[in-house]
Amino acid sequence: MKASLKPRLRLALGLIFAMNLVAVTVGHAAELSAVQQVQQSLKLIDLKDDTYNAVIAISPDAGSQAKAIDRRGESPLNGMTILIKDNIDLLGLPTTAGSLALLENYPAKDAPHIAQLKAAGAVILGKTNLSEWANFRSEKSSSGWSAVGGQTGNALDLSRSPCGSSSGSGVAVALGYVKVAIGTETHGSIICPASSNGVVGFKPTHGIVSGEGIVPLALSQDTAGPLADSIENASLVLSAMIDPKADNFQALVDGLQNLQSGRKLKGMRIGVMASTQGYDSRRDELFNAAIDKLKASGVTIIDDIKLEPYEGFWDQNYQLLQYEFKRDLNAYFAGRNNALKEMSLTKLIQFNQENAAQELKHFDQIIFEKSNALELTDKEYRIIRDKGHATTREQGLDKAFAEQKLDAIIGISGGPAWKIDHINGDSFFGPGMAGYPAVGGHPHVTIPGGKIAGMPMGMSFVGKRFQDHQLAQLIYRYMQL
Repeated sequence: MKASLKPRLRLALGLIFAMNLVAVTVGHAAELSAVQQVQQSLKLIDLKDDTYNAVIAISPDAGSQAKAIDRRGESPLNGMTILIKDNIDLLGLPTTAGSLALLENYPAKDAPHIAQLKAAGAVILGKTNLSEWANFRSEKSSSGWSAVGGQTGNALDLSRSPCGSSSGSGVAVALGYVKVAIGTETHGSIICPASSNGVVGFKPTHGIVSGEGIVPLALSQDTAGPLADSIENASLVLSAMIDPKADNFQALVDGLQNLQSGRKLKGMRIGVMASTQGYDSRRDELFNAAIDKLKASGVTIIDDIKLEPYEGFWDQNYQLLQYEFKRDLNAYFAGRNNALKEMSLTKLIQFNQENAAQELKHFDQIIFEKSNALELTDKEYRIIRDKGHATTREQGLDKAFAEQKLDAIIGISGGPAWKIDHINGDSFFGPGMAGYPAVGGHPHVTIPGGKIAGMPMGMSFVGKRFQDHQLAQLIYRYMQL
């Protein structure tokens, strides 16, 4: 058994540098060619990443991808280098989800949204570290740690958590390795690392990006999405990821590629989620300053939007995630065309026990064990799922949008980041916005909202389902302020 992919990262960096990539001039004179973008990214990774542990592996095909894009000429993404979370399939590298058990999980093809990015002219540079198993293994886990990649450090303070589970993707963008990295989210896994590292995170409407080729947590909530240096780059990349079979496909693509075509802020109605305020005066002060800017631009602010689920809602959602995790992971393994075909959650638990010195050295696998032992019938599961959707949609966000005639709902994303603690695990600093849009499947974007003692805090915007382009256009107008 190989101990880690990190030696492969060093080898790949050496091989690609040795390729003597020759820059090809394309497009506007001021733009970098695909080859130059790859070279720039690799230099920064080589310089910094032994310290930050954001990147697990570099694609052996990155150099040839870049050359092919430059020969092809202008394309929608023009050779943009993109890193992807290591629970997403990329030809030539194993999809590990951070686990030593998956070191030989080589895919037969790219995940569909990765193939679409390549077709649009992106260079998929390699894989980022993550909270192992998308942070669904232990109730006392440390975000950004995996047995394959080690501990990722926050881009602004190595002693603090990068949050997760798309930890390396957030840190890679914040450190400037790439302008965009792809993460995945089930419940806050794009929003939190983006917020904690001071970048843009875009969780799209559930279902508009294909979930094929992603190690599943719970298919009713899982989605891939971009973390980026700007709302423009996040939206452009998302436009290339959208499944052609998605509802509202053409409007989404056109609107995401033309943010300036959206409405002006004046006359918009934006609701304020009450639950994220009142925890800390410093958070509130930053958020209130943003609200004042919106008011000054002609936005009508509707305060005190309250969403109150039924008693036991979050406990039942946790059960739903456990049920889907076992079901979806076992189905994922059965569908693999490689050595992982015979794997299962039961065998995975056994593997971790046998390799406890590496896999369980910081925290346990109680969520695996609970998921494997959960006694929930399919009928009971469907009742919980349908109640969850009704609570977060018809009786929740959708109701608030309709009754108050809202264009968006805003709140504090979370943060600032806490100290990394491998004994006690994560310790979140105040309530955030991830829950309702995660369960309901609504688009959710976090943007930098200021800093507390030098550490970032994110500001969240939640929109209507399948109206991701309108949400992005609103945020674009706000960021022009």
